[in-house]
Amino acid sequence: MVAVPGTEPAGAVPPVSETSAENGPARVEGPARDGLGMTGDEIRPRQFAFGPFRLFPEQQLLLEGESPVRLGGRARDLLIALLERAGQVITKEALSARLWPNIVVEEGTLRVHVAALRKALRDGQEGRRYIANVAGRGYSFVGKVVANDEPEPVADAPPEPLPPLSMARLFGRAEVVETLSNRLAQQRLITITGPGGIGKTSVALAVADRMRAGLPDGVCVVDFAPLADSKLVPTALASALGIGVVSEDPLPNLVALLRNREMLIVLDNCEHVIDTAALLAESLLRGSTKLRILATSRESMRVSGEILFRLAPLAMPEVSDVLTAPIAMTYSAVQLFVERAAMCLGEFSLTDAHAPAVANICSHLDGIPLAIEMAAGRVDAFGIAGLADVLDDRFRLAMRGRRTALPRHQTLSTTLDWSYQLLPETERLVLRRLAVFAGLFTIPEATGVLADGGGADNQSLESIANLAAKSLLVVSLETPVVTYRLLETTRAYALQKLEESGERAAYARRHARQCLTAMEAANTAWETSRPETWLARHRHLIDDVRAALDLSFRTEDEGATAVALTVAAVPLWYQLSLLSECHQRACHALRLPAAARSPTQEMRLYAAIAWCLMQIKGFVQETRDTWTTLLGLSRDNNDADHQLRALWGLWAARVSEGALRTALALAEEFSFLAQQTSELDRSVGDRMLGHSLHLLGEQAPAREHLERMLANYAPPVTGAQAMRYIFDQRALARCFLARISWLQGYPDQAMGIARDVTNDERTRGDALSLCQVLVQAACPIGLVVGDLVAVEEFVAELIELSATARAWAERQGALSLSLRIATGSARLWQDMGRAAPARAELTAVCGRFTEGFGTADYRNARAVLDGLNPEVARRSAT
Repeated sequence: MVAVPGTEPAGAVPPVSETSAENGPARVEGPARDGLGMTGDEIRPRQFAFGPFRLFPEQQLLLEGESPVRLGGRARDLLIALLERAGQVITKEALSARLWPNIVVEEGTLRVHVAALRKALRDGQEGRRYIANVAGRGYSFVGKVVANDEPEPVADAPPEPLPPLSMARLFGRAEVVETLSNRLAQQRLITITGPGGIGKTSVALAVADRMRAGLPDGVCVVDFAPLADSKLVPTALASALGIGVVSEDPLPNLVALLRNREMLIVLDNCEHVIDTAALLAESLLRGSTKLRILATSRESMRVSGEILFRLAPLAMPEVSDVLTAPIAMTYSAVQLFVERAAMCLGEFSLTDAHAPAVANICSHLDGIPLAIEMAAGRVDAFGIAGLADVLDDRFRLAMRGRRTALPRHQTLSTTLDWSYQLLPETERLVLRRLAVFAGLFTIPEATGVLADGGGADNQSLESIANLAAKSLLVVSLETPVVTYRLLETTRAYALQKLEESGERAAYARRHARQCLTAMEAANTAWETSRPETWLARHRHLIDDVRAALDLSFRTEDEGATAVALTVAAVPLWYQLSLLSECHQRACHALRLPAAARSPTQEMRLYAAIAWCLMQIKGFVQETRDTWTTLLGLSRDNNDADHQLRALWGLWAARVSEGALRTALALAEEFSFLAQQTSELDRSVGDRMLGHSLHLLGEQAPAREHLERMLANYAPPVTGAQAMRYIFDQRALARCFLARISWLQGYPDQAMGIARDVTNDERTRGDALSLCQVLVQAACPIGLVVGDLVAVEEFVAELIELSATARAWAERQGALSLSLRIATGSARLWQDMGRAAPARAELTAVCGRFTEGFGTADYRNARAVLDGLNPEVARRSAT
């Protein structure tokens, strides 16, 4: 409990005399007036020294080194009384009589002041041992004390500014402190909520520091964390205010005392005494019009007039391999990590090489200041990269903080223990079972795992709501439906509890099947929903799909679940552009025993693999072989849908390699089969025929097919239709119509079509289709008509799009694709006379390879690099 100097009465201190204590604790001898104090005839010590502390009784000043220590008046009186009889046992009755003469107080009042004094002296930490509780007798000061008559410091000096309530430096909280300070001027009760370690106390103290100069009666801070009995809540406040407790119910006296006070009371760490703290806050505010209360708790008090302020994690950069140090240092989570790492190492500056790893560490720790401080404190043992590698669940929970931290903040595990132990058993059970979710989840998804009968369980719903209120679940209202998640550290802790309960395997299986149910429902919506709407509704499933697949792939009797979930997740991977992941998972599913999949699932897996290969590797033999396998399977199973997919893929491959007659035959087979399916397929068939005939030199029939396609084509409106042919089919048809127009002698029409289709694709925002339009029409038509100004514009846009495609490849971890993109970009940069940036970009990508130096892609990249190197180019020329 802490009261700011000047806001509580300074208790009278009876005179004492000096006794030498050079070789041990001070002894003060002579008749005691009340069993503790000295008679008026004795000489009073002007200073007590023990450990790093000096106490000046006449000035009511306690220093640690040269810094004042915040201590309430009663706690100072208690310290003086103990120091005067250092080494002796003083009964509780005698101490109470000294602190509250002629007043009877309950025993708990003395305990509160002893606890406050121990906290201020950090008794029991760093080897310090000052105050002993002698069972059945009382208390004794057991540290070594020197009492002397040195002059008081800074006599007659003007009073110095009050020391800050907190010495901690805050990162990323300036706006929060300002907001809370301004709101407290209007609102009389604000509760700061949030999970353990997020910095609620630090923010509250910073707000109190900011406001107290404008409050005539100052600020009083009371910490409820040491209280084991909620009945002591009013007593703790009375202690912080320096008020004696004379009845079993001190609340009425507190209300009366504070009725006319214009001050701020900070009620810190209310969660474990929330009911009594709420009653205290409500009673004080009802009895006063000037009082303001700022509380910190992991849940709200739920009293009239309360305003909740949920403290967010520190700002973190997005994890990326291309993150630079200057950008990373604009985020408060990284700033905190760097400062604490510098304190640990003596000197530390963030470099570009370390920035991605530090961002990753902060992300794994949810941006929680306490966790970040703990991790930064282990940099000396592991280094930055090593720390990022070892930061698994168990290591995170076991990391230790500062020795001076509160016991519940010594490790992340003890921080979470504090919250977990306060939960009723029903909420503990729900929390640990929800830990199987790796990412966001909805209420139906949660109850799908929790409920035994398949329906929503009222008790589970109430528990979820309570866990969210207690800051153990994070609620997101930004998604189309409300979603929930556990912070990573909370999830790691809850998973340990689930493991200890023996339920982890069973609930992991439930989770995998729930994910399958959710993805199958999403697939049904995929057939009827617009892609952007569908993705907004279902993108949260990706983390849990991954976790469920990891379990199912390694569990022998879960093969059917693994295959079904892989097939169901293909649209999600497509919409998130996670092509490499989709390819890897589909290949894994095909390696499972054949009994685990149906013929339809097998076709869908081959279709997904071929589709991904076409975009990752291009029209290589592996891509053609996979399309051929799919075509055979679809014919065997008389599946028109997958026949069309395979014919389209093989047609694109044949066009790419120049096998134009074979491509035309495939387009004709596609068009014949499409007569049985849909108008979209028939329109695509016309586009394929027009494309093939154009390349074969038959421009009139080619134009006829393309114009018919454009007249009948209806753009896809659902995700399933959009995914089928990747690029915008209408845009591609217009590209080739522009080329045909130029060949037929209509250059103005050709350039007009090229410009229009380019502008339309810019407006649509489809980067892949825009690239195709620029390559297939805008750039070549601009060149052949001689509009070099337009060509320069188109090429610049193509280079910009290629840089965007490099970023997407990096995000997907597709290093080979990054190499192809960087090689192509370097050639373009070189053609524009900008060799330096081209060389830097391509060198960086090549440097990340550890194998494959003899492959065609890598050799091509090195050849381009050699061409960009002036010295190599000069030697080649000579």
